[in-house]
Amino acid sequence: MTTRIVPSVLPADFSRLGEEVRLLEKAGVDRIQWDVMDGRFVPNLTMGPDVIASVRPLVTLPFEAHLMVADPDRLLPRWLDAGCGMVIVHAEAAGHLHRTLGDIRERGGSAGVALNPATPASAVEHVLDLVDLVLVMTVNPGFGGQRYLPSMAAKIRRVRELVDATGRDIEVEVDGGISPDTIGSASAAGARTFCAGSALFADRDAIGERVAELRRLAAEARR
Repeated sequence: MTTRIVPSVLPADFSRLGEEVRLLEKAGVDRIQWDVMDGRFVPNLTMGPDVIASVRPLVTLPFEAHLMVADPDRLLPRWLDAGCGMVIVHAEAAGHLHRTLGDIRERGGSAGVALNPATPASAVEHVLDLVDLVLVMTVNPGFGGQRYLPSMAAKIRRVRELVDATGRDIEVEVDGGISPDTIGSASAAGARTFCAGSALFADRDAIGERVAELRRLAAEARR
């Protein structure tokens, strides 16, 4: 089973963002997550599509946009045009989730749906035919460096059951507090894609080693 490590750029040095994404590619990560926050859906502001587009030519890694925004439909084409092959919207934010996910796919993107910690797995049960990825938040979104919520293991397990029942190749990703101490819990519960931020950027000289360690620990937890 493939283990994917997807760094969040939230802890990156934005004054040298091009160097940071090159560093991540050299470290052997699978793709890069862009945490898009609007100050409404979450109490923080981050980047817009022009920032993502500015570094898109510098690496060949796939990009995913995690839209932590109150109105994901308003700028939807911009994230795809910026080079994000995957666009993830929150089930809590999309007024018409089927329509939004369908729009992403019709525009040529891969569609993902995210769940806040308090949102049950059942919220995505009826859109699994439209998604390529389900993202289970293991912290409340909005800020990096938060502690992993162990209670989310049960929800990861339930999402995995729902995904497996479809017979489709849908990724189960987790995001929030992923580190060498927590990745085993998420992996054993059924996640195969892991978004990590602070755990990778804590030592920029050893990101490659940290990526390899996370892969190893995730694989060991599945045995």
